[in-house]
Amino acid sequence: MLILEMVRVALSAIWANKLRSFLTILGNVVAITSIITLVSLIQGITDEVRTVILSEIGADAFRVARRGIIMSEDDLERTRGNPRITLADADAVRRFATSAVAVLAEGERNAEVSYREHVLDSVEIQGVTEDFGRFPTFNAEMGRLMTPTEVRRRRNVAVLGWDTADKLFPAVDPIGRRIKIRGVPFRVVGVSRPQGSMFGMSQDEFAIIPLGAFQRLFGSRSSLSLRVRPRDPDEVQAVIDETTVALRIERRLKATEDDNFGILTSDTALGLFNQATTGIFAVLVGVVSLALVVAGIVIMNIMLMAVSERTREIGLRKALGARRQDILHQMLAESVALSLLGGMVGTGLGAAAALALDRFAPVPATVHPWSVILAITLTAVVGLFFGLYPAARAAALDPIDALGRSD
Repeated sequence: MLILEMVRVALSAIWANKLRSFLTILGNVVAITSIITLVSLIQGITDEVRTVILSEIGADAFRVARRGIIMSEDDLERTRGNPRITLADADAVRRFATSAVAVLAEGERNAEVSYREHVLDSVEIQGVTEDFGRFPTFNAEMGRLMTPTEVRRRRNVAVLGWDTADKLFPAVDPIGRRIKIRGVPFRVVGVSRPQGSMFGMSQDEFAIIPLGAFQRLFGSRSSLSLRVRPRDPDEVQAVIDETTVALRIERRLKATEDDNFGILTSDTALGLFNQATTGIFAVLVGVVSLALVVAGIVIMNIMLMAVSERTREIGLRKALGARRQDILHQMLAESVALSLLGGMVGTGLGAAAALALDRFAPVPATVHPWSVILAITLTAVVGLFFGLYPAARAAALDPIDALGRSD
């Protein structure tokens, strides 16, 4: 039997029993809607986290902080006494890390920022040293970045995040205006390119100022962090080793003593996040597999019922010359068509749910083509596997016995 003819007959059989067909595909609809929605959420969150990590650290850079990644209470207790990161540490890295092209020391605090009657209560203030311009994560959409001279001389100048500028200056050009950070005047020289939001929280509410001006505002006792950029992206590990040696020498650590600082790369951060999402994927696979098995069992039972109802029809076809493989292929076509129909409906509903969440909820969701292809393939396999037994029973019917049965 031709493939197109098999598909036409299969769709006709599905249409002839609309309610039964709907109840049959319901399991697939629920399973595939769930998998598309959840995979889209996980992918959306993963893409968002990757973007934020790369913007915070850089694809070809790494951070040095007072503590590394805390994985347990033991890690927290062991690093509790770590000394703070200082400008002396930054100078040591500059001296010893010969493969590094830039070493940036930076501090972060939240403070009130205002312009006339417009007041923002908690804006992230970033104090940076003069190497900040060598990192591509710092940019200016309007105006310019601070000059090395302005940073070195601790001038009261600032580059604002996009949302900070938009809220303080809703109707005027911010360049050249004077804002107040913690009551101290700063001249705006630039506005950064918008980065968007993550989980409903803006990534553009910040102000960048020279580290010297930052320490005048907040004091110099809080720990800094270092951002180090290799001269060649392929030399990241070499620069990490040089930085480790530099800091151990600066801090006079003995060979038997552990590092009392932490180093974080974008690959490390992404690897930890991927480990977390791998567990979520494993649970998702288990739940969806169970749902698909239940849906497959329903399809198998419905197809067995269909074989019983259409015994005389099958016997007549075989009497008219239909071969066993023709009957087998026809029943498999109906089973796969039922399963695929549920998969397509579920894919559409899942994609719609993901897009609705992405638009109206504070969580990102991204529908990737591979997840759609995977969902459709899974439903086809379920229909083929669970339809095989009913199809084999139909193909094995003796035409004489089948014709002799009453409906």
